[in-house]
Amino acid sequence: MTRTNSSAAVRSLSPVWLVLVGIASVQLGASVAKSLFDEVSPSTIVWLRLVTSALVLVAVARPVLRGKTRHDWFVVLGYGASLGCMNWAIYQSFQRIPLGLAVTIEFVGPLTLAVLGSRRLRDVAWVGLAGLGVLLLGFERTDLDLLGVAYAVLAGAAWAAYILLSAETGARWRGLDGLAVASVVATLLLSPVALGRYGDELADLRIVLIGALVGLLSSVVPYTCELVALRSIKPSVFSVLMSLEPAAAALAGILVLGELLAPVQWLAMACVVVASVGATRTGRSLAEPVPD
Repeated sequence: MTRTNSSAAVRSLSPVWLVLVGIASVQLGASVAKSLFDEVSPSTIVWLRLVTSALVLVAVARPVLRGKTRHDWFVVLGYGASLGCMNWAIYQSFQRIPLGLAVTIEFVGPLTLAVLGSRRLRDVAWVGLAGLGVLLLGFERTDLDLLGVAYAVLAGAAWAAYILLSAETGARWRGLDGLAVASVVATLLLSPVALGRYGDELADLRIVLIGALVGLLSSVVPYTCELVALRSIKPSVFSVLMSLEPAAAALAGILVLGELLAPVQWLAMACVVVASVGATRTGRSLAEPVPD
């Protein structure tokens, strides 16, 4: 293989690997966060997560704010709002229903986006297989906290908005500038709740440090990976790849929280893994050209 062909191969595969790293990191962070919910509120952990990501990203990116159009700001503000809503809602859901089930329900948002963005029959088939996995993952659970389910649905809607706005933010803001600004926006939106009603929980240094770790695992690593990946992959393909999220959440629940799965849920994970592999194999034909 020539050097040119090798470079092209790495270029085409790198967005997929970035998405997979982001998935593993965010679910590990979520399981660590849920282990603290007996001590502090989900809102506190989410705020610490957002503060950490905002501080790190602003320090690294040093975003340039001058010269931006009104539409550039409208996009990044919407991106920040969807980011904050997604994080807050899914952590509220984690408190009430199992980790894997919450992410399974949340996935309805990006799965719907994938169906709407598909143009080929085989792509619809992969989405259908991922959807079957989503249904199977929740099949064993019948006694659900309805508020927990509602929060997961809200998180799914915000996740779909995040996917679309992340792609447009990456096109309008240089490097990590847009992600850094959006993280600040999300932090400011949640600050009245975290600093007001739950401000006393921030007096525990151990909680603050663990919250910072959650921020690195669940925000800095995955959102950076996803923002870069979405520069060279369509939102519809990204959404199918994200079908690994329920399986990753279930595995994190087993390893960190001891939330064991039924056999039908193992089958569900097989469905979403196969769907993701299928999406990866067809990703070359679906991906957008990488800008020079």
